[in-house]
Amino acid sequence: MNAALAEALGAPAGLSTRTIDRVAYAADASHYLLTPSAVLVAESSDEVATVLRAASASGTAVTFRSGGTSLSGQSSTGGVLIDTRRAFRRIEVLDSGARVRVQPGATVRQVNARLLRHGFRLGPDPASEAACTIGGVIANNSSGMACGITENTYRTLESMVFVLPSGTVVDTAAPDADARLRALEPALFAGLERLMRRVRADPSSRRIIAERFAMKNTIGYGINSLVDFDTPVQVLAHLVIGSEGTLAFVAEATYRTVPIRPHAATALALFPSLGAATEALPALVATGAAALELMDATSLRVGQQLPDTPAALTGIDVTGRAALLIEYQAMDDITLAAQVHGGSRVLNDLPLITPTALSADSASRSRAWKLRKGLYASVAGARPSGTTALLEDIVVPVTQLAATCEALQGLFASYGYRDSVIFGHAKDGNIHFMLTDRFEQGAGADRLAAFTEDMVALVLEGGGNLKAEHGTGRAMAPYVRRQYGEELYGVMREIKALCDPAGILNPGVVLDDDPAAHVRDIKLTETIEPEADRCVECGYCEPVCPSKDLTLTPRQRIVVRRAIARAEADGDHTLVAELERDYDYDGVDTCAVDGMCITACPVLINTGDLVKRLRRERPTPAVSAVWRAAAPAWGTATRVAAAALTVADRVPAPLVRAATDLGRAVMGDDVVPQYSADLPGGGRPRRRLRGVQGAASGVPLAVYVPACVNSMFAAEHGGDGVADAFVRLCATAGVQVIVPEEIEGLCCSTPWTSKGQMAGRAIIQDRVVRALTALGAGTGVRLVSDAASCTEGFVHLLEDAGIAPQMEDALAFVAREILPRLGTIEPIVNTLVLHPTCSSVQLGLDGALREIAAVAAREVIVPAAWGCCAFAGDRGMLHPELTASATAAEAAEVRELADAGRADAFASCNRTCELGMTRATGHPYRHVIEMLDAAVHKV
Repeated sequence: MNAALAEALGAPAGLSTRTIDRVAYAADASHYLLTPSAVLVAESSDEVATVLRAASASGTAVTFRSGGTSLSGQSSTGGVLIDTRRAFRRIEVLDSGARVRVQPGATVRQVNARLLRHGFRLGPDPASEAACTIGGVIANNSSGMACGITENTYRTLESMVFVLPSGTVVDTAAPDADARLRALEPALFAGLERLMRRVRADPSSRRIIAERFAMKNTIGYGINSLVDFDTPVQVLAHLVIGSEGTLAFVAEATYRTVPIRPHAATALALFPSLGAATEALPALVATGAAALELMDATSLRVGQQLPDTPAALTGIDVTGRAALLIEYQAMDDITLAAQVHGGSRVLNDLPLITPTALSADSASRSRAWKLRKGLYASVAGARPSGTTALLEDIVVPVTQLAATCEALQGLFASYGYRDSVIFGHAKDGNIHFMLTDRFEQGAGADRLAAFTEDMVALVLEGGGNLKAEHGTGRAMAPYVRRQYGEELYGVMREIKALCDPAGILNPGVVLDDDPAAHVRDIKLTETIEPEADRCVECGYCEPVCPSKDLTLTPRQRIVVRRAIARAEADGDHTLVAELERDYDYDGVDTCAVDGMCITACPVLINTGDLVKRLRRERPTPAVSAVWRAAAPAWGTATRVAAAALTVADRVPAPLVRAATDLGRAVMGDDVVPQYSADLPGGGRPRRRLRGVQGAASGVPLAVYVPACVNSMFAAEHGGDGVADAFVRLCATAGVQVIVPEEIEGLCCSTPWTSKGQMAGRAIIQDRVVRALTALGAGTGVRLVSDAASCTEGFVHLLEDAGIAPQMEDALAFVAREILPRLGTIEPIVNTLVLHPTCSSVQLGLDGALREIAAVAAREVIVPAAWGCCAFAGDRGMLHPELTASATAAEAAEVRELADAGRADAFASCNRTCELGMTRATGHPYRHVIEMLDAAVHKV
């Protein structure tokens, strides 16, 4: 720890100057890279106030970071970076959803998930909703697809609580807010009153403000507040909106929400050219379309390579083409029908490549929006390795959009920016364009500077704004004066000086008089391992990562790998050694390799694959020998493990814990599991299930492969477990299945794969392939497993062996084959709290999971804070701190439900996940098929 820095900031407990922490936080989604001098994970707004007071007194620069999805460099810093995500996630729904009070670390998607049941949503609707946080949405006045300038934070904020650099806390909802501000910050209060009079008295200033803010506008400060509001507190609150962390820290915000329009019709219209698409806009805007999203040919080409691409793009030559994603939204079918009628009349008159009809089909709509929302990262991910993606956004009057796009394409050609992309919110005249290059030095930096000058001239001459929704950041800070003129730029300078006299908050962002500021500190994206090289550091993966609050997120794992590559290229072997040493635990040991990151990543990176590679490459000969030896004797190994658990269950827990702690101290905590009293005894052997199971006669419907994990760990509270429950259900339904004779020694290979033990995996793979092919695997015979992670493991194992198995989880099998044969079933509980698993999500099993749960219970609740439990086989026993961190939010919600009497039972679909959730919540989790069995047989 840097003692002088800690002292200057009041020695906060969460301050770190570890190199790996500073490097991990260095990158955001932008094309800038600055490494903070320290990282502080703040625990409360009071702590932030204390730190800001100390920083102001010592002149220490401070920048706030939550989601890190910012695209203009506003969440990067060379000073102290304060993480305002981990401890600031509270969401409080008010007035049945008409209002919502939120903290800055909650994502837009998380807030909307809480509001959904009430029929409301937030007004701002950025494409990065899965990862961007409320703090960032406020700081950038983010908008999005349909938000426009009427539903953004500026227009829908009711009140906020913010902390000034002096440490003063302002609650704008307080009746005496203005009096308190006048008393506590007299110079600021008087200065705001003076600026309000100054701007209102100047006709030129009022005209410029009216013109600039009639469109989307996030360049400079929101000086429209000086004329829109009449009290200094309200003016200040709305100046803070869009100020990018340069004026205050927003600790809490209360929004007026927007009713969800549940009826929608969507179309993906293909045009012969970008010009044709933009020329069609005025007519389509006039029809009242909620969204008109523009995508050029490069966007469409990349979109065609993505899984689940919209049908309209399949088999179409998109060279030179463009598309508009058109959507109408309404509160009722009658209104929607009228909108569709008007939109269809316009579409029929447009020069489309193929006839296009507006459709209310939810699946088609979902595919189209998935393409559009993931477009930035998908296109950026397709860039050449070693280059950096730079995304800019501008806005011009809709009537000027066609000419502006044509001129932009001319600039791309003039400056040699090949494969540049244009897409965006065409309804608002707001487009984004992407350049890829090595911008960081020499000719690349010079070319970028010259291009930017020409682009700025183009936009301003077209009556547009240089930033529409991504914020000024560092990218446009030198051009704020040029857009607004000397007078209003001077007003902005005074606003900054009044709020932040010491200039500590995010220096270099929003306002910067250095004309070359925008080409400093450009990110160099080093080439790294192929599993992760296409990462654009967008941060979409972070909310779903189990280790996000403990060590590193997937993005940070990749950022550190790039830092190591950079240090190696620079010959800094000391830095390489330091980063690699800390990466072992932070990056490798505490990764659950659950693959949840791929479910959120627009370019489909599974960072777990990178971690598995690193585990393979890490020299652990003793561990490798153990796992290689276990493979041919897996049946014996599972019975020994089960026996050991049974013995441990009968011995005082502290004695067993002491023994495992000793083993961990000697052999390492990534080798020896830690015993805890909440672990059950050993389960029963699988060999008892060999042969035909279920119905006494008939044609077997599947080969049933009970998971070994269910035989190692006993069922909850001495129950029979999922295997017996599955077999009983098959018998009752008259369904016959076959269990392999070799079942005791079979495994999905996940234990070897997750640890990077490929020699042992090859042995187990060979045994599984021989056993299952003898029963027809690969010839159309259905294979069924009863643990979601094992089902996923079998799929990968057999595919790697060149076999295309008809593999499915017991959940899907029960939902399709057994439930219809069971007749009416009386639920056994009122409310069932359900925990999906990472594997059930990735295998698309959640529909079947909920269907089965809904038979066993009258109400099924999946916690809004659901996430992967990170037990990950034995990872939860090797690193229990990982599971504790990963489950904290969900466990808290489950306990609240239980305390409120809204949780009669608890279920999941994987034994180790059940163990993890039982440990986290203190409530017993069972397999949902056991719950169904209990409902059918009343056992």
